[in-house]
Amino acid sequence: MNPQGALIYLLDFAFSAYIFIVLTRFVLQLARADFYNPISQFVLKATNPLLTPLRRIVPGYGGLDVASLVLVVILIILKALVILGIQVGGFPAGIGPQLVIYALRELASVLLNYVFWAVLVRVILSWVAPDPYNPVVRIIVQITEPIMAPVRKLLPPMGGFDLSPLFVLLGIQLLQILFQLH
Repeated sequence: MNPQGALIYLLDFAFSAYIFIVLTRFVLQLARADFYNPISQFVLKATNPLLTPLRRIVPGYGGLDVASLVLVVILIILKALVILGIQVGGFPAGIGPQLVIYALRELASVLLNYVFWAVLVRVILSWVAPDPYNPVVRIIVQITEPIMAPVRKLLPPMGGFDLSPLFVLLGIQLLQILFQLH
C-alpha cells in the first residue's frame, strides 16, 4: 500500500483538471466562442472565484485574458511545489528561477497538448457526424476553427478532403519536438 503515491496522484489530477478548466476559459475567450453555451457557463462559474480577484491585479491586454494565463502559471507552480513538498519533504534552495522556467515550459506544453486533443476530437467527431447543435460539438468547432481555417486556406483543394487537421497536428508535434516539450 502506497498512501503517499495515492495522495500525489489525486493532487496531480485535481490540479491538472482545474488547470484544464482555466486554460479552457482562456482559449474560449481567445477563440471568441459562444459564452451562452452550457459548457462555457460551467467554465465561467468554475473559474470566477479565483479569476475575479486576480483580474483586479492583472488586467487584460489586447483582447487576451492575461489573468487566466497568470492563474495557469500560478497553478502549475503550486502543483509542482505541493507535489515536490510531499515527495521530498521540503524545497531545495534556489528553486525559484528553475520553477518559473518549468512553469513557462509546462504552460507551453499544456497549451499545445490542449490544441492537439481539441483538433483530434474534432476529427473523430467528423467521422460520426454528431448533432451540430450539441454544446460539446459547437465548442470544439469554435475552439479549433481559428487554427484550422488559416491552414485550410493554404492547402490546395483536395477533392472534398480536409487535410488541415493533419497539418495542424503535425505542426503541433513539430513544435513539441523542437522545443522539447514532451
